[in-house]
Amino acid sequence: MKSYLRHLPNVISMARIVLVGPIIWSLLTQEFGLAIWLFLIAGASDGLDGLLAKRFGWSSRLGGILDALADKFLLISTFVCLWWLGLFPWWLVLSVLARDLVIVIGATVYNFRIETVQPEPSMISKLNTFLQIALAATGVIQLGFGGVPDWLLLGLIWAVMATIVFSGAGYVREWSRRARVLGSHAGD
Repeated sequence: MKSYLRHLPNVISMARIVLVGPIIWSLLTQEFGLAIWLFLIAGASDGLDGLLAKRFGWSSRLGGILDALADKFLLISTFVCLWWLGLFPWWLVLSVLARDLVIVIGATVYNFRIETVQPEPSMISKLNTFLQIALAATGVIQLGFGGVPDWLLLGLIWAVMATIVFSGAGYVREWSRRARVLGSHAGD
Protein backbone atom coordinates (compact mmCIF):
# COMPACT_ATOMS: atom_id res chain seq x y z
CA MET A 1 0.00 0.00 0.00
CA LYS A 2 1.07 3.56 -0.63
CA SER A 3 2.75 5.18 2.37
CA TYR A 4 0.63 8.34 2.09
CA LEU A 5 -2.49 6.27 2.82
CA ARG A 6 -1.36 5.90 6.43
CA HIS A 7 -2.41 9.55 6.91
CA LEU A 8 -5.99 8.83 5.81
CA PRO A 9 -7.35 8.47 9.40
CA ASN A 10 -5.91 11.91 10.24
CA VAL A 11 -7.49 13.44 7.12
CA ILE A 12 -10.84 11.90 8.08
CA SER A 13 -10.53 13.33 11.62
CA MET A 14 -9.73 16.77 10.18
CA ALA A 15 -12.76 16.51 7.87
CA ARG A 16 -14.89 15.73 10.93
CA ILE A 17 -13.58 18.90 12.58
CA VAL A 18 -14.52 20.87 9.45
CA LEU A 19 -18.05 19.39 9.59
CA VAL A 20 -18.64 21.02 12.98
CA GLY A 21 -19.32 24.43 11.36
CA PRO A 22 -22.04 23.19 8.99
CA ILE A 23 -23.60 21.12 11.79
CA ILE A 24 -23.82 24.16 14.07
CA TRP A 25 -25.22 26.27 11.23
CA SER A 26 -27.84 23.66 10.33
CA LEU A 27 -28.93 23.32 13.97
CA LEU A 28 -29.18 27.05 14.63
CA THR A 29 -31.07 27.66 11.36
CA GLN A 30 -33.32 24.72 12.26
CA GLU A 31 -32.36 22.72 9.18
CA PHE A 32 -32.69 19.57 11.28
CA GLY A 33 -32.83 17.12 8.35
CA LEU A 34 -29.47 18.42 7.14
CA ALA A 35 -28.12 18.42 10.70
CA ILE A 36 -29.06 14.75 11.09
CA TRP A 37 -27.33 13.79 7.84
CA LEU A 38 -24.19 15.74 8.71
CA PHE A 39 -24.18 14.26 12.21
CA LEU A 40 -24.49 10.75 10.74
CA ILE A 41 -21.60 11.44 8.36
CA ALA A 42 -19.50 12.71 11.26
CA GLY A 43 -20.38 9.64 13.32
CA ALA A 44 -19.56 7.26 10.48
CA SER A 45 -16.25 9.04 9.88
CA ASP A 46 -15.40 8.59 13.57
CA GLY A 47 -15.83 4.85 13.20
CA LEU A 48 -14.01 4.75 9.87
CA ASP A 49 -10.87 6.58 11.00
CA GLY A 50 -10.58 4.30 14.04
CA LEU A 51 -11.13 1.19 11.94
CA LEU A 52 -8.48 2.21 9.40
CA ALA A 53 -5.98 3.15 12.10
CA LYS A 54 -6.38 -0.18 13.89
CA ARG A 55 -6.78 -2.45 10.86
CA PHE A 56 -3.75 -1.18 8.97
CA GLY A 57 -1.59 -0.03 11.88
CA TRP A 58 -1.98 3.62 10.87
CA SER A 59 -2.31 4.86 14.45
CA SER A 60 -0.28 7.87 15.48
CA ARG A 61 -0.06 10.28 18.39
CA LEU A 62 -1.35 13.05 16.10
CA GLY A 63 -4.23 10.82 15.04
CA GLY A 64 -5.20 10.16 18.64
CA ILE A 65 -5.19 13.88 19.38
CA LEU A 66 -7.11 14.81 16.21
CA ASP A 67 -9.71 12.11 16.86
CA ALA A 68 -10.25 13.29 20.44
CA LEU A 69 -10.43 16.95 19.36
CA ALA A 70 -12.91 16.14 16.60
CA ASP A 71 -15.15 14.31 19.10
CA LYS A 72 -14.93 17.14 21.62
CA PHE A 73 -15.58 19.92 19.08
CA LEU A 74 -18.53 18.05 17.60
CA LEU A 75 -20.13 17.03 20.86
CA ILE A 76 -19.59 20.25 22.80
CA SER A 77 -20.89 22.41 19.96
CA THR A 78 -23.90 20.13 19.44
CA PHE A 79 -24.71 20.08 23.17
CA VAL A 80 -24.45 23.89 23.35
CA CYS A 81 -26.75 24.23 20.32
CA LEU A 82 -29.28 21.79 21.78
CA TRP A 83 -29.22 23.74 25.05
CA TRP A 84 -29.64 27.01 23.12
CA LEU A 85 -32.63 25.49 21.31
CA GLY A 86 -34.19 24.56 24.67
CA LEU A 87 -33.79 20.79 24.56
CA PHE A 88 -30.88 20.12 26.94
CA PRO A 89 -30.60 21.47 30.49
CA TRP A 90 -27.80 23.92 31.25
CA TRP A 91 -26.32 21.66 33.95
CA LEU A 92 -25.79 18.85 31.44
CA VAL A 93 -23.90 21.13 29.05
CA LEU A 94 -21.89 22.58 31.93
CA SER A 95 -21.01 19.05 33.11
CA VAL A 96 -19.83 18.02 29.62
CA LEU A 97 -17.71 21.18 29.39
CA ALA A 98 -16.30 20.74 32.91
CA ARG A 99 -15.28 17.12 32.28
CA ASP A 100 -13.55 18.04 29.04
CA LEU A 101 -11.78 20.97 30.69
CA VAL A 102 -10.54 18.71 33.49
CA ILE A 103 -9.23 16.23 30.91
CA VAL A 104 -7.59 18.86 28.69
CA ILE A 105 -6.03 20.81 31.56
CA GLY A 106 -4.93 17.61 33.28
CA ALA A 107 -3.41 16.22 30.09
CA THR A 108 -1.63 19.51 29.38
CA VAL A 109 -0.15 19.76 32.88
CA TYR A 110 0.79 16.09 32.87
CA ASN A 111 2.35 16.43 29.41
CA PHE A 112 4.55 19.38 30.38
CA ARG A 113 5.38 18.42 33.97
CA ILE A 114 5.54 14.61 34.01
CA GLU A 115 5.83 12.93 30.61
CA THR A 116 4.37 13.01 27.13
CA VAL A 117 0.71 12.09 27.14
CA GLN A 118 -0.30 9.27 24.84
CA PRO A 119 -4.05 9.53 24.21
CA GLU A 120 -5.52 6.36 25.72
CA PRO A 121 -9.24 6.70 26.40
CA SER A 122 -10.49 4.39 29.13
CA MET A 123 -13.44 2.07 28.54
CA ILE A 124 -15.71 4.32 30.64
CA SER A 125 -14.55 7.32 28.59
CA LYS A 126 -15.34 5.47 25.36
CA LEU A 127 -18.77 4.63 26.79
CA ASN A 128 -19.24 8.30 27.71
CA THR A 129 -18.39 9.39 24.16
CA PHE A 130 -20.77 6.78 22.71
CA LEU A 131 -23.57 7.90 25.04
CA GLN A 132 -22.92 11.57 24.24
CA ILE A 133 -23.15 10.79 20.52
CA ALA A 134 -26.36 8.80 21.09
CA LEU A 135 -27.85 11.63 23.17
CA ALA A 136 -26.85 14.33 20.69
CA ALA A 137 -28.27 12.33 17.77
CA THR A 138 -31.46 11.61 19.72
CA GLY A 139 -31.77 15.31 20.55
CA VAL A 140 -31.38 16.35 16.91
CA ILE A 141 -33.96 13.74 15.88
CA GLN A 142 -36.36 15.01 18.57
CA LEU A 143 -36.03 18.58 17.33
CA GLY A 144 -36.28 17.59 13.68
CA PHE A 145 -39.04 15.02 13.76
CA GLY A 146 -40.29 14.65 17.33
CA GLY A 147 -41.61 11.40 18.69
CA VAL A 148 -38.66 10.55 20.92
CA PRO A 149 -40.09 9.23 24.21
CA ASP A 150 -39.29 11.37 27.25
CA TRP A 151 -37.98 8.31 29.12
CA LEU A 152 -35.38 7.69 26.39
CA LEU A 153 -34.12 11.28 26.38
CA LEU A 154 -34.01 11.42 30.19
CA GLY A 155 -32.38 7.99 30.41
CA LEU A 156 -29.64 9.08 28.02
CA ILE A 157 -29.14 12.36 29.88
CA TRP A 158 -28.64 10.53 33.19
CA ALA A 159 -26.45 7.85 31.60
CA VAL A 160 -24.24 10.61 30.15
CA MET A 161 -24.09 12.31 33.57
CA ALA A 162 -23.07 9.07 35.30
CA THR A 163 -20.32 8.35 32.80
CA ILE A 164 -19.12 11.97 32.98
CA VAL A 165 -18.57 11.58 36.71
CA PHE A 166 -16.94 8.15 36.51
CA SER A 167 -14.74 8.89 33.49
CA GLY A 168 -13.62 12.30 34.78
CA ALA A 169 -12.75 10.82 38.17
CA GLY A 170 -11.01 7.92 36.43
CA TYR A 171 -8.71 10.25 34.49
CA VAL A 172 -7.84 12.26 37.59
CA ARG A 173 -7.14 9.06 39.56
CA GLU A 174 -5.03 7.48 36.77
CA TRP A 175 -2.90 10.56 36.06
CA SER A 176 -2.38 11.13 39.79
CA ARG A 177 -1.30 7.51 40.21
CA ARG A 178 1.12 7.73 37.28
CA ALA A 179 2.56 11.01 38.57
CA ARG A 180 3.14 9.46 42.04
CA VAL A 181 4.80 6.36 40.52
CA LEU A 182 7.07 8.44 38.28
CA GLY A 183 7.79 10.83 41.16
CA SER A 184 8.79 7.97 43.44
CA HIS A 185 11.12 6.56 40.73
CA ALA A 186 12.71 9.98 40.21
CA GLY A 187 14.08 9.85 43.75
CA ASP A 188 15.73 6.45 43.16
